[in-house]
Amino acid sequence: MYKTETADIRHQYPRSENREHSVPLYLTSSFVFDDAEQGRALFADEQPGNIYSRFSNPNTTEFIGKMCALEKMDDGFAFATGMAAVFAGFAGLLKAGDHVLASRALFGSTYQILVKILSKWGITTSFVDASRPEKWESHINKNTKMFFIETPSNPGLDIIDLSIAQKLKEKHNLILFIDNTFATPILQTPVDYGADLIAHSATKYIDGQGRVLGGVIVGNQDLIDEVRFFARQTGPAMSPFNAWLLSKSLETLSLRMERHCSNALALARELDGNAHLIYVRYPGLESHPQFILAQRQMKSAGGIITLLIKGGYDRAQRFIDALQIFSKTANLGDTRSVATHPASTTHSKLSIEEQEQVSIYPGLVRISVGLENKDDIIADIIQALEKSKKGKK
Repeated sequence: MYKTETADIRHQYPRSENREHSVPLYLTSSFVFDDAEQGRALFADEQPGNIYSRFSNPNTTEFIGKMCALEKMDDGFAFATGMAAVFAGFAGLLKAGDHVLASRALFGSTYQILVKILSKWGITTSFVDASRPEKWESHINKNTKMFFIETPSNPGLDIIDLSIAQKLKEKHNLILFIDNTFATPILQTPVDYGADLIAHSATKYIDGQGRVLGGVIVGNQDLIDEVRFFARQTGPAMSPFNAWLLSKSLETLSLRMERHCSNALALARELDGNAHLIYVRYPGLESHPQFILAQRQMKSAGGIITLLIKGGYDRAQRFIDALQIFSKTANLGDTRSVATHPASTTHSKLSIEEQEQVSIYPGLVRISVGLENKDDIIADIIQALEKSKKGKK
């Protein structure tokens, strides 16, 4: 087994007769059969091979293979977006009457799927708080089938104790489904804590440059077979071009995450105790309520910081508008630093009460720390805080 930094570079789809060093783009909708019998055998799953790019393609196969190597999982499927991947993990494995246990602090669209979409199909969800693991088991019912976790959470940066989740999964025979987008397999490998399925929004750190959309699920073979059946019939497959680009991006993931983390830690330390802020939230700071847990279960604390700015909504808006280097967008995990106001964008469909339950407040700003020089990042944040204090943009 190769180490992580080698696996994300050296795993490659088998070379063709052209002996290419880097895998080519396979921009084809379908694949031809040598004869009618081969077509029959491929559709009957008696012979491996490509049939149709909605099912598989050499580019998606390479990308999935790399993700499986990084996450130490059996198999996977690549999706057009991260939310398509998360949805397929639910829809491919759950049925009417099933119950899901989920961490309360979730990305807004994931929360909406659980509350407003799956509920229409007779699938119910109970939400648990990261800070109260002693209460989790009391929410497990006879019909509980899955425990879905996002750690660190978006945007509150709650850390879920995966070792406790593993014990509950094993005791109650649950499917443990982890969204590992923020940590990436470089910083956290949920399979070490019994994860059965792992999802990523590849749009974020896996791409890392804000270019394409993508999602992926990897997991145990029996579960991936069910997810693949759902995906093959419903068609949320990743395009070959996006898979090709994401596969190449993985070759620099470990290097990029090292810089994201070091820059984020430097910024968090600089801002900790700043007079303009109610708090700085970062798992790498000792002030984070789950600092010790983050140290135990993550290799480093990631590239996301949240700032709760004094002055609420208006000042948070002035702060964002005063930033000079930072991009103002809802994406994250980019080489370029990004500032986002979750309450009015990514989590705006949640009620105020629902936002507060996951530590989203009018003055909260999510910072995705990029790869620029750390001194420039820090200076831009400091000047924007000062400028926003004066009520000027």
